Amino acid sequence: MADKNERSWAEPYKIKMVEPVRMISREEREKAIKEAGYNTFLLRSRDVYIDLLTDSGTSAMSDRQWAGMMMGDEAYAGSDNFYHLEEAIQKYYGYEHVVPTHQGRGAEHMISQLMIDEGDFVPGNMYFTTTKLHQELAGGTFVDVIIDEAHDPENEHPFKANVDLNKLEDLIKDKGADKIPYVSIATSVNMAGGQPISLGNLKKVRKLTNKYDIPIIHDMTRVAENAYFIKQREEGYEDTPIKEIVKEICSLTDGATMSAKKDALVNIGGFLALNDEELFRKAQNMVVVYEGLHTYGGMAGRDMEALAIGITESVDEDHIRARVGQVQYLGENLLDMGVPVVRPIGSHGVFLNAKKILPHLSQDELPAQTLAAELYLDAGIRSMERGVVSAGRNPETGKHNYPELELVRLTIPRRVYTQAHMDVVAESVDAVYQQREDITGLAFDYEPEYLRFFQSRFKKLK
Repeated sequence: MADKNERSWAEPYKIKMVEPVRMISREEREKAIKEAGYNTFLLRSRDVYIDLLTDSGTSAMSDRQWAGMMMGDEAYAGSDNFYHLEEAIQKYYGYEHVVPTHQGRGAEHMISQLMIDEGDFVPGNMYFTTTKLHQELAGGTFVDVIIDEAHDPENEHPFKANVDLNKLEDLIKDKGADKIPYVSIATSVNMAGGQPISLGNLKKVRKLTNKYDIPIIHDMTRVAENAYFIKQREEGYEDTPIKEIVKEICSLTDGATMSAKKDALVNIGGFLALNDEELFRKAQNMVVVYEGLHTYGGMAGRDMEALAIGITESVDEDHIRARVGQVQYLGENLLDMGVPVVRPIGSHGVFLNAKKILPHLSQDELPAQTLAAELYLDAGIRSMERGVVSAGRNPETGKHNYPELELVRLTIPRRVYTQAHMDVVAESVDAVYQQREDITGLAFDYEPEYLRFFQSRFKKLK
């Protein structure tokens, strides 16, 4: 997709149904963002023209998935759709046991409560907001062991989600293996810009964790996208089918949490997958308390059927090539315009480098949150802050966490927008970039206790 000398390509599907969108006036957008407290999460979707807030639950389902919805077995216990889902997970991911949940957060909650004790340390290849919070609520402390290159948006390392093995082993030796309940490994690391981990690195992590008898729990929400990058960038995998790479990734881990609203192309749903039968039995018992019976968790039968079909479609070569290709297309356009973005371009979105775009704003002036608001004002494009607001506060000191990366994520839903939409987005980003020196920052006006980026409200600084 990156070689502009190649022939043009098109999405591997045709449009069967459309949803109208509208562009409201600049005056209306100014009113809308002010009423939302300059938080794009608090905008009404009817006031958004191109919605790049998230790829979570926003993708378009296929005709096969919609047909599957009509085959929903809504029996309270033993739904046929659960067994179809279980079979798909075992076939494409290789995990033995499945506990369905309403979405990924339900799986994160269960694995954290089941495996983490007070005072434990959970190493991982960069934090994710909800995952880290669940680990903390269970009494653990997240420790970042990702390679240093991941914190540099301009570094071109092809696998910026790789684990620094020295950091990981130093932590194990310092805290003791008995204080490490598991290593948390994400594929296509979100907060790093949708960056992949290599199979070579994951194999080394597996060897190290085996040495200390520590499990690996896989955040697999975008595993197929990670597999695509392995096929493109890692020697020896050029001719390996995506579905085989996906299964090999999963085979190097002991269990997984899955927000199926991303890779698996459904609007709601998730699961916890495990190989350890004893741990599975505990999770099976726990899901009844927090989600629903073990054969539906928090999902309807029809949603489990759509998910089973979505898993199959997610590893289709044409689909994943076009999905990641559309993200690359937007990213390359922005690079051509001179806009600072995270490089290499990631799998599920283009991440704008707000520190570079708004260098006159300190992190206390919330440059990424400010930039997201400005993009909405310019053309009705909704994006997401991934910087100091998302990083939250230190639970001990109460002070802001200041991440190296201060980013705005332009997240591309799967099978929703056309290349023309991407052109509109690129032109809007460029327009904002051209008048960047005139942009003033934001300050907190309201801040909730947990996951503040969802519900905080902000005010303009003079």
